[in-house]
Amino acid sequence: MKRLSVLGSTGSIGRSTLSLVDLYPDRLSVAALAARGNSDLLRDQCLRYRPRMVALVDPEPAKRLARELPGVRVLSGIEGLIEAACHPEADMVVSAVTGSAGLVPTYEAVRQGKPIALANKETMVMAGDLLMPLATKGNVPIIPVDSEHAALHQCLRGADRGEIRRLILTASGGPFLRYTREKMRDIQVPEALDHPTWDMGPKVTVDSATLMNKGLEVIEAHHFFGARPDQISVVVHPQSVVHSVVEFLDGTMLAQMSITDMRSSLLYALSYPDRWETRLPRLDLHSLPNLAFSPPDLERFPCLRLAYEALRAGGTFPAALNAANEVAVGLFLQGRLAFVGIPELIESTLAEHRGRPVTDLDCVLAADREAREGAVRRAERAEAR
Repeated sequence: MKRLSVLGSTGSIGRSTLSLVDLYPDRLSVAALAARGNSDLLRDQCLRYRPRMVALVDPEPAKRLARELPGVRVLSGIEGLIEAACHPEADMVVSAVTGSAGLVPTYEAVRQGKPIALANKETMVMAGDLLMPLATKGNVPIIPVDSEHAALHQCLRGADRGEIRRLILTASGGPFLRYTREKMRDIQVPEALDHPTWDMGPKVTVDSATLMNKGLEVIEAHHFFGARPDQISVVVHPQSVVHSVVEFLDGTMLAQMSITDMRSSLLYALSYPDRWETRLPRLDLHSLPNLAFSPPDLERFPCLRLAYEALRAGGTFPAALNAANEVAVGLFLQGRLAFVGIPELIESTLAEHRGRPVTDLDCVLAADREAREGAVRRAERAEAR
């Protein structure tokens, strides 16, 4: 029995994780749950899965939840997330808190030797320079949950890294793949949240629409697999059947295919290093549509270009990129920033960022804070004009 600590249990990935607990009650159970502020759903999850402790980032909902769940230890704030991540009964941590909030709890869990199923890409983007050496030193597995990195992880099992020529991440292209630059100026929030392939949370869905999601995944792939920026490519594949491809030095390629359901890559992470008989729908080759592949348009989707630039710059630039993007996407979802304003705000923030080497977690968090504050100031100045 593998006991899980699920960070972000009320979000899309968290709910999918708990659905796998339902499908595999003989293999999976819950030790701890943590969420941002959805106390109603978290309460229902607690009643169903009976965790030893729960945590909410927001303190007021946590107080209310404590009154509703006598006998359950309820914590709040970043300290609560850390305790959930490091719970002594947890055999694996599912890190699925959206955004930079997942960084410190995940880092502390790795320090405690907890295997990680990583769905929080921001953690690797911001602090991969710290996290991967720490995990390697402690022999702590970090298994990717993103379908693209889970695909690469599977294709590379048993492969010699020196034989790799290129890692190819596929992108659906999002809902605006065929939009002209002029039409993109009028995009509204509901359109951006209508993803053609995947069912995800609002922030990730908007990132997919701008292709920043793919940019963050490029940075992740660099840290996960030790690939140089020039060894990581992106191709647009609207059908989302092929999740990633590895090209080897001899010109041969390995591609991973599966259903468009995040539970598939979650199952891989939770069962690793084994493979469990799936209780999910299977991919039917006879019913597949024609598969198409094309290069991304960096003129219409500059967020992908900005991610490559941040990766090449190194140091704290990826952390600044992520912070500015979180601010920009938040403003867009509030109706305070145009869709095309997202990359503009990110680019102006990066232009003023004073990068430095990543030496410790405080350095990363300081860069995050500075970029976040700078992006907010620029956005407020633009609103005032």
